Amino acid sequence: MIPLRPGADRPEAPVAEPREPLWRDLVGDVLRRERHVQERTLQDVADAARISMPYLSEIERGRKEASSEVLAAAAHALGLGLGDLLSRAQGELSRRLSGDRGMSRPPYNGLCLAA
Repeated sequence: MIPLRPGADRPEAPVAEPREPLWRDLVGDVLRRERHVQERTLQDVADAARISMPYLSEIERGRKEASSEVLAAAAHALGLGLGDLLSRAQGELSRRLSGDRGMSRPPYNGLCLAA
């Protein structure tokens, strides 16, 4: 057998699909961004929300799935309602997904036979 392309006899590595953002990452990004806009410290917001500073840090970094009660407390500490927080996270998700649609995929590297 003579390959049509050099290296065609070797299997191609699968192309990784772009990873959809996780909800916890989106919510954490919104909380961190709002905290920075307000020029507040993690400790200040954690104290106002009555949650620990390390836990708030984990939430902001998308490492923890916070309960709705904790998210509401963090949002209220920043002057937001829970609906505001979730709406902003949904907007961030839409923005990121619409940006992914413009990404081009690599060309098809399969074999094409014609009769």
